[in-house]
Amino acid sequence: MGSFRGMAHSAISQRLVACLLNVSEARRKELVETVARAAVFDSNGGRREGTTVLNIFNDQDYNRSVITIVASIDCIKEAVLSACEQACRLIDMSAYAGGHPTMGAVDLVPLYPLGEEVGLGDCAKEARAVAAGLTERVSGTSAFFFGWADSPQHRGLAQRRKEMGWFRKNPDTGAIRPDVGPLPQKRYGLTGIGASPYVMNCNVTIDTQDLALGRSIAMSIRESTPGGIPGVQVLALPHEGAVEIACNVESMKGNPPSQVGERGEPWPTFSIGGQLYCHAPASLITARVAELAGRQGVATKGTALVGFTPHECRGLAERALSLGIAEFWKELRRLHM
Repeated sequence: MGSFRGMAHSAISQRLVACLLNVSEARRKELVETVARAAVFDSNGGRREGTTVLNIFNDQDYNRSVITIVASIDCIKEAVLSACEQACRLIDMSAYAGGHPTMGAVDLVPLYPLGEEVGLGDCAKEARAVAAGLTERVSGTSAFFFGWADSPQHRGLAQRRKEMGWFRKNPDTGAIRPDVGPLPQKRYGLTGIGASPYVMNCNVTIDTQDLALGRSIAMSIRESTPGGIPGVQVLALPHEGAVEIACNVESMKGNPPSQVGERGEPWPTFSIGGQLYCHAPASLITARVAELAGRQGVATKGTALVGFTPHECRGLAERALSLGIAEFWKELRRLHM
């Protein structure tokens, strides 16, 4: 039996997909856990096979949570859709208050391939199915596509968010044309749904309330600036009495660049459908922020990874699924207590 179980497990691990579901609520933890549970249990309380929630990251100041759902490609749509449906039931965007840009009760639904047998096209197909399912099941919801789900242009998340007015304090929702669903409604807002190679979230806090300094550091390290870090998109945001340099670290095609992490740490690599990808290590981002802040006499307070690196995500998912643990986030909390 053991060897069959191992074979079945290894077959699943090669077909894994991650979704780092971003919802606009963190202050009511039980509510967020109810959303997470909807991904792994059906409405009768039955366990969804081949699905686990690895982590729930709550940020009370931003009033935003990131739920890491991992499932095989065959199960991901139903898991993610059920969580989105529950979030839309429980979160009212018209009453939202928080320090992070957001446009939707469910703000972001990115699907990332983790296993070798899953391609970006597969994830894009599931992402589009999630959008269709959400707008059918929850009347009044609307979505835009990004990455591989945005066909044929494959526009990136940052570009699509800019087009939708996501970065503005008070976006003009009347001017937005969603890809699916009606004009955004106050209760649900607008959801970004897409597929791309894994995006890691790495946030470095600097010990100051000087947002202008934070913005100049963000400008220096972002990919679009000459000498910036490839794959890095950045916002500087006030956070818990300090300033957070909040980075989306996108994975890029090909061999790693010559820049290394603080201790000579190489860029981690992984492959999707035989194509090599790499991403900047968190230590490189932390070191660069520390250096730029230090020039102004400001220290860093720490770095937080929201969720995991692609390697950690796959390794933990394999472990959770082989042990049959649906609510793996509870195990992680025990390990980290």
